[in-house]
Amino acid sequence: MFYRFSESEIKKLLKENFQIIIDTREQQNQHILDYFDRNKILHKTKKLDEGDYTAIITKCPERGIYRDIYFPVAVERKNSVDELAGNLAEETDTHDDIRLIRELQRAKTKGIKMYLIIEDKNGMENIKKGNYRSLYRPKAFLGRLSSIQDLYLYDTIFTENKNTGFEIYRKLYYSVRNFLKELDADISPEAEG
Repeated sequence: MFYRFSESEIKKLLKENFQIIIDTREQQNQHILDYFDRNKILHKTKKLDEGDYTAIITKCPERGIYRDIYFPVAVERKNSVDELAGNLAEETDTHDDIRLIRELQRAKTKGIKMYLIIEDKNGMENIKKGNYRSLYRPKAFLGRLSSIQDLYLYDTIFTENKNTGFEIYRKLYYSVRNFLKELDADISPEAEG
């Protein structure tokens, strides 16, 4: 049984069944968890292969949804421009390319919409001026970031850490909302696996 949701059903699902999934390896994110808790945003921790955060619509058999609905969207969070510079200039990585790039490549191959959030509201200015801890030169750093943005990212947000929870929620909520508007999914009990 394939099904399309009405606008009122989408609103109700987002209000009652929207849940953010947080990668088990995500660290130093209490400010984000506090935001979710204050705003009564459902969340749980689970290992993710791409990104630090994603979202689902939880199953609700009373509405005909017999299994959680996962969406191809994720947010990668960096706690500073320093962390991003370190990720993009990893010298100890033994593979052909760095770990972050490989993760973004996997996400693109799987059709996952990726967003990057950097907790530094002046991040772009700091990159241009070289205000970060790394031997990475500003021009090279900016070039690498610009290339990654073009190849793999739907958006890059520089923000204060007090707003990170909101930005993660905003990106995931509206991505899921748009997916639900276009969804033509099999939600029958027989498809439960």
